[in-house]
Amino acid sequence: MKIPTTLKHKPVIVSENYENVDGRNAYNSDAKGLSLGLAQWNDRGKVNISAKVWRHTGEKWSRQSEELPLHRVLDLAILICRAQLHFKEAYRYEKFYDPESTTIDRIGLQGDAMTVSICTENPMIDEDIKLFLQVLSKDDEILSERLRTLSRILGEMGH
Repeated sequence: MKIPTTLKHKPVIVSENYENVDGRNAYNSDAKGLSLGLAQWNDRGKVNISAKVWRHTGEKWSRQSEELPLHRVLDLAILICRAQLHFKEAYRYEKFYDPESTTIDRIGLQGDAMTVSICTENPMIDEDIKLFLQVLSKDDEILSERLRTLSRILGEMGH
């Protein structure tokens, strides 16, 4: 299925077969494509690029398609990696986190730091964190494949 080019987001680089590789939803996903392109929220004279996940209901392109600035995509990747790193050692805690110290890390970015922490405002955190860990464990093969690929590409880029 071809990603639309007549909408506000203007695709430049695309993956039009994303539905075939969308994790556990592969071959049965409403996320039909990914694109990098000119952001839909560009103001006159100011151009930004973004990443977009294109969803299709089977009948039309969905309003649930998501567009993110590239730095947010990378910030999400950083957050995923830091969460995975936390859960490698989380077995040491009875609740899979330290209730006395819920901050996992502060990651320096742009002169400040992104704080990564356990969301103790969630009234069901103790149950939800167990479910989160189960899914992380179940999806380890899918995530690890992508992280290895990302690591290889970062190495090729000199990072």
